[in-house]
Amino acid sequence: MSNPNQLFLLADHIKLSLLERQRAQSLNLDGDSKDGHISRSLDQFRDGLAALEKEQKRLEEAGDEDGALTISDALPGLQKQYNDLTSQFHGFSSPSSASTLTHPNDPALSPDFEHATTSPTSAPGAPAAQPSSTSTSNLRPKGARTTSKTVRFTDNPTSPSAVDPDLEAQLFGGARYRDNPGDDSMGYRDEAAGMTNTQIHAYHQRILNEQDEQLDALGASIARQRELSMQIGDELDEHVAMLDDVDAAVDRHQGRLDRAKRQVGRISRAASESKQMIAIIILIIVLVLLIAILK
Repeated sequence: MSNPNQLFLLADHIKLSLLERQRAQSLNLDGDSKDGHISRSLDQFRDGLAALEKEQKRLEEAGDEDGALTISDALPGLQKQYNDLTSQFHGFSSPSSASTLTHPNDPALSPDFEHATTSPTSAPGAPAAQPSSTSTSNLRPKGARTTSKTVRFTDNPTSPSAVDPDLEAQLFGGARYRDNPGDDSMGYRDEAAGMTNTQIHAYHQRILNEQDEQLDALGASIARQRELSMQIGDELDEHVAMLDDVDAAVDRHQGRLDRAKRQVGRISRAASESKQMIAIIILIIVLVLLIAILK
């Protein structure tokens, strides 16, 4: 991700996630379930900054001064936002980081930020309340299992979203996540319609529990496959040992056959020499008899 605009959008997404987690904590809900998602987003932000610096060096070497200058202008602001958001995530709040958290880079997201910074106990239409250092100091990561799914908590779940569809597509991709992709008539918005914040949280907790059960079943299946693979590996080792024994036996028998063949060759040569000797003796006897008869 070497595009400054994409990093600014990612920064806004992280800010909203932090504000939503803070809001969930203020409602005595489990806001720490966002920690894994926020941590991965911060890692992606950091990697994007590193890629942006490499892209700036590449443009400078290629002689593209305009592109390098554009990245150079955006880098300080992005680096400051990354540092402030990291501090907020780990609970180290300051006036500077709090200001960064509550101000979007894209004005189109101002309604979302205003709603996320509004106190849950305030009446509808009340002015947005800035997050205090006490509330932001509770944004501490936990060691519990986390999930990448995010929840947008609202006081009025049935109100339409104020996010621009094009901007939302840039942030989260073109395809929406569906808990049941095969059923187009029942998605997350259909399930969550009319629910309160507590019901939405319980609904998501039930989904996570079902996913945990499915993952446990998948883990057990993988364990069985691992045991079966180990047994197959042991069988293969035994077959390899048996093939080695057969190979050694074949080598021994081949040696014996070679020795027997050499012995047969010697016997054959010896028999051939004996036949020649007998023929010579018979010819000598016949010659002697002819000489005697002719005299």
